[in-house]
Amino acid sequence: MHGLVFPSKLLENTVEEFAKLPGVGKKTALRLVLHLLKQPVSDVDRFTNALNKLRHEVKHCIKCNNISDTDVCHICSNPRRDDAVLCVVESIKDVMSIENTNQYNGFYYVLGGLISPMDGIGPADLNIDGLVNKIAQGNVKEVIMALSATMEGDTTSFYIFKKLKNTEVEFSAIARGVAFGDELEYTDEITLGRAIVNRTRFESTLAL
Repeated sequence: MHGLVFPSKLLENTVEEFAKLPGVGKKTALRLVLHLLKQPVSDVDRFTNALNKLRHEVKHCIKCNNISDTDVCHICSNPRRDDAVLCVVESIKDVMSIENTNQYNGFYYVLGGLISPMDGIGPADLNIDGLVNKIAQGNVKEVIMALSATMEGDTTSFYIFKKLKNTEVEFSAIARGVAFGDELEYTDEITLGRAIVNRTRFESTLAL
């Protein structure tokens, strides 16, 4: 396939930037950029300003690592949430997925990834130390391991369990209504909600 020939270097540079987005090829990027060129300048300014503010002003919650506009996210600052239950997830998208089920009222802890030796990601690359410190404060009574039902998710869950098994915290795992190999963000809300409600003790999920 021949490369695209651009009548403008400004157009080409913008298409190149859009094409860096996941799932966006050159032709899709060109279509998006040409769409922006048809919009009023004020709309494009609002779009670019939103991106700039997102990148420069968004924060990570100091308590759970969730995305937030403030130092402490709206979940961690909610006094009606149950601080005795902590749900450990891989990413911010998983927090959003579980919140959409309306079946969980505790707090979260976002690891920022999963242990994956094949990808060069080890325990030190994740926020596991922060999780250990949070549990050491003594408020948490139950930790729900809500990681994707993949080899990486199971490896990470087991590592954290071994790291904290001598504490008095009860460990549970979401029910296997989430099939092995599934990513949490692609699981429908009803299935994910049932998996949270029907969670089981983590020890019972380990292969003997």
